[in-house]
Amino acid sequence: MSSYYYIIILISLAASFAYINQRFIKLPFVIGLFFLSSLLSLFALVIKSYYSLPFDQIRELVINTDISTSVLNIFLGFLLFAGSMHTNWFSMRNYLKDITVLSLGGVIFSTIFVAGSFFYVSHWLGLEIPFLYCLIFGALISPTDPIAVLSILKEAKVPEKIEVTLVGESLFNDGVGVVIFIALTQMLTSGATEFDFPHFGWLFLQEAGGGIIFGLVLGYILHYLLKTIDHYETEVLLTLAYVMLGYFVSAQIHISGALAMVIMGLMVGNFRKEEAMSTETEEYVAKFWELLEIILNALLFMMIALVLVVLEFNLKYIVLGVLSILILLVSRFFTVNIPRKTSISILKVDKPTSQIIILGGLRGGLSLALVMSLPASEFKDILMIVTYICVAFSILIQGTTIGAISKKILKK
Repeated sequence: MSSYYYIIILISLAASFAYINQRFIKLPFVIGLFFLSSLLSLFALVIKSYYSLPFDQIRELVINTDISTSVLNIFLGFLLFAGSMHTNWFSMRNYLKDITVLSLGGVIFSTIFVAGSFFYVSHWLGLEIPFLYCLIFGALISPTDPIAVLSILKEAKVPEKIEVTLVGESLFNDGVGVVIFIALTQMLTSGATEFDFPHFGWLFLQEAGGGIIFGLVLGYILHYLLKTIDHYETEVLLTLAYVMLGYFVSAQIHISGALAMVIMGLMVGNFRKEEAMSTETEEYVAKFWELLEIILNALLFMMIALVLVVLEFNLKYIVLGVLSILILLVSRFFTVNIPRKTSISILKVDKPTSQIIILGGLRGGLSLALVMSLPASEFKDILMIVTYICVAFSILIQGTTIGAISKKILKK
């Protein structure tokens, strides 16, 4: 079966689930879609022992379509550009210190804390996962994704500071997390079995520094091109081409396409926008990327639903996933409260705000995309199951309860 038929299956499932959710369940789009895709996976796993042929076909389909390459080379660039383009820099810069603490220091701390705890727990369960894979798990699970709960938080009427901080944190920690993840996976693919700090440090600086500079260059060139015409069809096409070309070139010259897309998206969405785009063009460009982001997130959830069907589950993997949820919650608590309670108040937020920021640290599509992009190995299968369990808890439990909890916190 060709990749085209695979896309037909994914789009059809996503559209059907979206309709069912909007018609009957009425959960927020991302939460509803993830919930129904999870039900599909559970249903498939239950009947797997009775009907083997369809699952053999699904396994062959997943292997032949090379999901890892598709996710890393196609999805990430689009998702990061779309998220950053819709971010209001002028609102975000008022809280830039808090955002920087959470997105840079928070991701680095979380990666190390999660990796160490995950390594200890996995060995306690007898799984013997190498520390390098534990660091990779820490990097891919640390970035937060508030998309699923932003509409809920708005209904709860949380202060602007909380909303902007969560969005800004997610935007930059996506970039930082992806850079750490790529540097670690490059060490893995080079044959390293242990963590090499000097090698990692050089890869990180190369990826991060190069990505930021390249993103600024791309953003300025794209701004100039958009400014010289007023034709929304062409301008939408230009943004699409620059994301695809920019992410591809970044991979070829070994710099962070993730950070390049974040920077370019911020420039397109904020840098002298009134000069670059007319009101009509701005509306079309914004709607196009908003819709594309929704479609890609939907495809990610359908992909992981199919991939889970072909994985071999083990009770130890599930226990490790449940314990990883606890590790993430503790890590998030420390990430917010350690800088908040230092003598110099690195993170200047009050207790109610910090509580909502802790609750708003959801994991989502990016973590699933990163884990699916790992090279095939027995440890990848374990990480995929654990990551899915963490994301499922994050979206289905935290995502559905954060609104009511936030209202109670703000009333105190």
